Amino acid sequence: MKRQSPHYRSFSSRRANKGGKSKLVFTLIIIAIVAYFSLTWLIPNLIGGLSFINRSNTPQQASKKEAFISPPVLNIPFEATNSAAIKIKGYSIPEAIIEIYIDDEVQSTIKAASDGNFISEEVELNFGTNNIYGKTVDQEGNKSLPSKTIQIIYSNEKPLLEITQPEDNKIMTGGDKKVTVSGTTNTDKDVTIVINDTRVIVDSAGKFSKVINLNEGDNQIVIVATDTSGNSTQLTRQVTYQP
Repeated sequence: MKRQSPHYRSFSSRRANKGGKSKLVFTLIIIAIVAYFSLTWLIPNLIGGLSFINRSNTPQQASKKEAFISPPVLNIPFEATNSAAIKIKGYSIPEAIIEIYIDDEVQSTIKAASDGNFISEEVELNFGTNNIYGKTVDQEGNKSLPSKTIQIIYSNEKPLLEITQPEDNKIMTGGDKKVTVSGTTNTDKDVTIVINDTRVIVDSAGKFSKVINLNEGDNQIVIVATDTSGNSTQLTRQVTYQP
């Protein structure tokens, strides 16, 4: 068998060693690239994805919890008032805690009776429109979705009332035993005009008019303007008829 020369074996060994080192360097470069990619993109995105899942699940769980709690039903039998404070009635789950909100602020917290009925203490209203709703609170502190919102208008301003005719203490003689009562009121809110217990029509300009039959002697004519909040203004006219 022919032996290889020492010079040939040395050259082959050096070539093999050089190839092994190249593979090792290449492998280390690949590992470094993978590690960099994992640290800078893969792991942060995985963490972000898990956080997103947790965040997206939490509101859904809360919504499901809210859906199982019945909101209260409020009973406010008017749309406007001239009272600065009112009591709010309603019904809900028996012995539940009820929160009353006005314009998204809690104004009263009460406990329903064993039959579910409740009535709040007096709550202060804001001048103008008040948006009122309630929420049910369970024993764990979880709250229901809001009840149906009820709008209540609070105003203590008396309506405008001006009488253009007749003048007060008017004396009429002969002719028809009648007098025309006319005047004006507000155009910026709903006002009812009543003359001697009879309601009259108010036009879009706030004007009204009605013919009143007179008796012989003194006749008192009472004109009352009332708005939807219950505020009223009253004027009287004295008319004397002489045949």
